[in-house]
Order: sequence, then structure tokens, then C-alpha cells
Amino acid sequence: MADITSLSIAELSKGFNNKEFSSTEVTKAYIEKMENGRKYNAFITETAEYALRQAAESDKRISGGKRLSDLDGVPLGIKDLFCTENIRTTAASRILENFVPPYESTVTSKLLKAGSVFIGKTNLDEFAMGGANLTSYFGQAVNPVKRLDGAEVVTGGSSGGSAAAVAAGMCAGATGTDTGGSIRQPAAFCGIVGIKPTYGRCSRYGIIAYASSLDQAGPMTKTVEDAAIMLEKMAGFDEFDSTSANIAVPDFKATLKNGVKGLKIGMPKEFLNNDLNAEIAATWQEGKEILEKAGAEVKEISLPNMKYALAAYYIIAPAEASSNLARYDGVRFGLRVEGSSLDEMYENTRSAGFGAEVKRRIMIGTYVLSAGYYDAYYLKALNVRKLIRQDYINAFKDVDAILTPVAPTTAFTIEESKTFDPVTNYLQDAFTVPVNLAKLPAISVPLKTSENGLPIGLQLIGKDFDEETLFKGAYVLEQNNSWSRK
Repeated sequence: MADITSLSIAELSKGFNNKEFSSTEVTKAYIEKMENGRKYNAFITETAEYALRQAAESDKRISGGKRLSDLDGVPLGIKDLFCTENIRTTAASRILENFVPPYESTVTSKLLKAGSVFIGKTNLDEFAMGGANLTSYFGQAVNPVKRLDGAEVVTGGSSGGSAAAVAAGMCAGATGTDTGGSIRQPAAFCGIVGIKPTYGRCSRYGIIAYASSLDQAGPMTKTVEDAAIMLEKMAGFDEFDSTSANIAVPDFKATLKNGVKGLKIGMPKEFLNNDLNAEIAATWQEGKEILEKAGAEVKEISLPNMKYALAAYYIIAPAEASSNLARYDGVRFGLRVEGSSLDEMYENTRSAGFGAEVKRRIMIGTYVLSAGYYDAYYLKALNVRKLIRQDYINAFKDVDAILTPVAPTTAFTIEESKTFDPVTNYLQDAFTVPVNLAKLPAISVPLKTSENGLPIGLQLIGKDFDEETLFKGAYVLEQNNSWSRK
């Protein structure tokens, strides 16, 4: 039999149902991979003993023919931004280095109810602020996929640890969060599938907040089918989250193979510019041809306000972050560095507890919300956000989904990343942040291998709560591309 850790969630589920192997066997195999793969620094906290206890419980259900779902017995990685009861949750920050939540996030609660096995908490950019997993207090995650010349490349971020863990076969799937591309970009860089659902599709309760109007949880998996399986169990209304949508969750897997015949797919002309790498542009055209061959009509569309998206995002997101991170003051939980006064204790704690990028975004956010600048920057950015969403609404009058690149380049090397200034890093998000501003769903699928041996991904963007169309399109792209799951 093939390496058990190379199997997809769907394949594992079939094997469990046929009694070909046990959850304990599978979990032990993944734990061995996790322990042997520590060079990738994909996990902040390993929970092997907890996982084996969960696997044993799953085996009892399997042997009795009472599996809870397709996820029952399946080992998953959990991004270390999701609160997990009695398991350390750090947000990759020193300020929460020893924080152990007394409760479970809604998303992880749903996964536990589905019978999932939690193998560990995955690495990320500190408080999800970053695009290459460079800012983690616990060190940078490393992409398991290397360039042909052997150079190590970044995982992307902020969900870089989840992407690396799935790509290296250290878990069957993982949770991520996406504020400006933090699921889709690392998925593209590591050659896996990642979907950012519609804002409100998954509860944010128990997820450590970065930017509350942008954050959204989603799955990161080996295949499109696996993403459909995971999202169905992660999604759903939650009374503990006021932004959670009270909308029924479809059986995403059921419509997966219905094809794209008759669908209209848009390609925004604004994204085809001089900043786009030639190989990425060629891959985009290849994706268009795959969809057309499968029966879709692909046409050019216009999203005229996309050029303002990055500027608006890097005003709105830091503004919300500066408010959300005000709670970390050394008083109630987390790190405390004493001082001679209360104010000095605040200053010492936050100075020692936060990394450089988090401090930068707090300062930017505080600035744009301050008297005299609130109208000039923050309110203006909110108005631009409305225009960007309206661009998508107008486009969806003519098309069912939109096809774009995920990132302007393939994954850059770790050495290159050390020379980047903050703005260079921010520009990596040019194709992903508009989706978050518009609160729409989008899925990233690996399509081909670049000349330097790295994966290239494309994203499909959909209408509000129409993840089903995205899964259909993504499945067609997956089944007809030249990138093979390794």
C-alpha cells in the first residue's frame, strides 16, 4: 500500500469505512512524519498524546460502524490562532507564549464533533500579520517544496505552518485564517488547495482577532474534494458570533463533479500588467483554456477600483488590529513585564511582547484612527472598500466566477525575504486582498510547476455564499493541470 500519509482525506475516509487501517495507525504515521519534519518548523505545539487518545476513541466508533463523518479519525493541524481548550494557543507571539485557553473555538468544536484528530498547533505570522511566515516569535516556517537549485523558499503567510504541514504530509488537512490572502497565498506557494469562504460562513468565535471585518477561517488540504469535506464541517451559524451568517451549509462534496459547462468566467484586465511575472501570466491563460475546454465561457471583465485595494486594506486592517490588540496589556492574561507604574508596566509588556511587524501595524492603525486623520484616511478607505465591492457586484451580473492569479510571483527564497522592506512584502497581496475587502469567497488551486520547480496557483472568486460554484471550477482545474500531488 502507498504511504498512508500521502492519502487524501477522502481516501482515508474510504479506508476507514473498509477497515483497511485504523485511526491509530494513521495518526502514528502522521506523528512520525511531524517529528521527522521539525526542520520545516510547521508546528508550534505538537499534541501527539492528545491525538492518540482521540484516535483510540475514533477506532471504537469505526469498529462499531458508527463513524461520525468523513473526518472521523482524520489527523488535522490547527492554526495556532484558534483557541483550543487546555492546549496552548500563542498566535505565534511572545505576549501569548504561555496562554492556555479555557474554551474551544467554534470551528475547532465543530471539527471535534465530526471526530477529527488534532495532531498539533501550526506556525503562523505573529497575530496573522505577514505574508511569508517571517514574523513568528517561534521562528520561520520552511516550505517543503524547494527550488530546483536547492534553495529554500518561504511558505507564504500568515497560514504558512498549516500549508507546510499539509504539503509535507504531516497532517491530512489543516485550518487556516484569511485576512488578506493568508490561506490562498501559502496554499499557492506550497502546492496545496486553500479556500477562503464568504465572510460569515465560518464563525470567528474563539479565533484570536487581527482585523474583525476581514478575518475568515477556512480549510487547507491536499485536494479540492478534501477542502469541500472540511469546509462543510467547519461552517455554520453561531450565536456567539454576531457576524456569523444564518445560512444553511450545502453539501459541497455533492456538487463537486458537476462540471463548469455553461458557466461564465471573468478575467479582470486590470490584473494583467507589467508587475505580473510572465510565467504567472502564462499559467493564467492555461487556466482559461482548461475551463473553456470543459465547457465554460471565459471573458474579459473590468474591476476598475482594484488599484486602490492595497492602500485601503493597509489602512483598514491595521486600524482594526490596533483596537483588537489593545487587550494585551499585561493585566488579564499573557506576558507581564513589571514597571514602576501602571503605565510603565503597559509599555514594558507591549514593547517586549510584540514583534516589529505587529508594532508597525498597531502604530499605523492608531495613526489613521487619531484625531485629524480619521476622516482623511480611515473613512476614505471605507468608501473605497464600498467601491471595490460594487465592482465585483457589477462583474457578477455578467459572470458566475472570476479567475485570477493568487500572487504576482512564485515563492521567493528565504534569503531574498531578508532583504525585503515592508512595502515589498505588502505588494505580494495585490491579487488577494480585494476579495477580503468585498467579503467574497475564493479558492486557490495549484496548476503547474514553474521553471524553477515551484508550484503556481490560480484562484477562483465567487459570489456571496456560492462556494459550490468555486468547488466545481476548482475541481475542473485540479483534474486537468500539470501539477501533481507529491
